[in-house]
Amino acid sequence: MDFEPLLLTFKLASITTILLFLIAIPLCYWLVQTNSKTKPFVETLVSMPLVLPPTVLGFYFLVFLSPNTTFGNWLENMLGIKLVFSFLGLIIASIIYSLPFMVHPIQSGLTALPKSYTETAVLMGKSKWTILTKVLLPNIKPAILTGLVLTFAHTIGEFGVVLMIGGNIPGKTKVASIAIYDEVETLNYAAANQYSLILLSISFIILLSVYLINGGYLKRTIR
Repeated sequence: MDFEPLLLTFKLASITTILLFLIAIPLCYWLVQTNSKTKPFVETLVSMPLVLPPTVLGFYFLVFLSPNTTFGNWLENMLGIKLVFSFLGLIIASIIYSLPFMVHPIQSGLTALPKSYTETAVLMGKSKWTILTKVLLPNIKPAILTGLVLTFAHTIGEFGVVLMIGGNIPGKTKVASIAIYDEVETLNYAAANQYSLILLSISFIILLSVYLINGGYLKRTIR
């Protein structure tokens, strides 16, 4: 069995999770604090990947980022950045496709916190950055852990989006889900089973760890 697709998958999932965490924190903080009329539209855009077929997102990524479009042509000719059929393109597509899996848990965690936490910190003269990093985030550790794990696990299982935007280039865009599809297409069920079993085991262990850790955290908090 070729382990390169697995390594590429975990690399993609790790980078996507880290970048999404950095994006989701300020976004979630804004969604919780704002009364802007644009909030429902932003929340709708964030949640769209949950209801849209992956192939729809993949198709529009392919069309929008293609060198045949104005934007794609500008990226490739002016900046030397090629997003279609590249690992960078996979990262961008994965960030958008996994966005709700990071945003929703963290947003729910922030929403559930008593407003007195923020109000007390404001009365003490703390800045918004201090309130976020020193007061709010430390009190939503289970939500943050859930967001990180769900994003990582979801990215591991991507297929439609990564196939359409990245194609099937060995060592570059051929992740584990694509490798499984290839092995099934060639009737190599033994290799497909090996890939699938590894992904299944890792996903199960990751999710089980989250439930065990969050369960223990909640029990300690109650005590």
